[in-house]
Amino acid sequence: MMNNIVITDLRVVRGGREVLPGISLEVGAGVTGLLGPSGCGKSTLMRAVVGVQQVRSGSVEVLGRPAGSKPLRDRVGYVTQAASVYDDLSVAENLRFFARVLGVAAIDEAIDRAVAAVDLDSHRDQVVGSLSGGQRARASLAVALLGDPDVLVLDEPTVGLDPVLRRDLWALFHRLADAGRVVLVSSHVMDEAERCDRLLLMREGRIIANGTPSEIRGDARDIEDAFLRIVEGEAVS
Repeated sequence: MMNNIVITDLRVVRGGREVLPGISLEVGAGVTGLLGPSGCGKSTLMRAVVGVQQVRSGSVEVLGRPAGSKPLRDRVGYVTQAASVYDDLSVAENLRFFARVLGVAAIDEAIDRAVAAVDLDSHRDQVVGSLSGGQRARASLAVALLGDPDVLVLDEPTVGLDPVLRRDLWALFHRLADAGRVVLVSSHVMDEAERCDRLLLMREGRIIANGTPSEIRGDARDIEDAFLRIVEGEAVS
């Protein structure tokens, strides 16, 4: 079965406001960037993919199953904007705790694999609260990797990190995607667009562009310029 995410006519209303007005798209293997300004609906869309967002109508299927269904529990990894690890536990202790919560088999092997994947071997016994921002981000990603998931949903995982740490995390995302995973990464930083295999540009709850970085950029200077051209073109029409 092909690894993919299929969203059909997805509509989400929160607090009486329509956040997603009925969008449809498909995300396949590789690194797909979901880019757009803060508040445009990126996090809501990602929560719908994970299956933790109440939807008004439409459907979200992940790996051929309804988003959030029990068989997807260890096949979908999710990293929220805030670090999802406990500061008073070590990296290894965090991973052991979450592995038990998730019901991961062969816990020691799963921990070793996750720690190695995010390059935290030398920090596995260090208390998370003493780690740098980039290391804490990688510790959160290690939790998401515990079940060796086929799909990774990463909500602004590089926000607030310096350029070197951002580069290293993007390299990790591509290594994970090269193993056949679907990696969906959100960002509001347009210069991260070129790091993606495919791009979804989002504005006011709608997908306004879907394609490779070069396809979306066209003859524009960069993705940000292309985004502005699309928005201005919509305003004129």
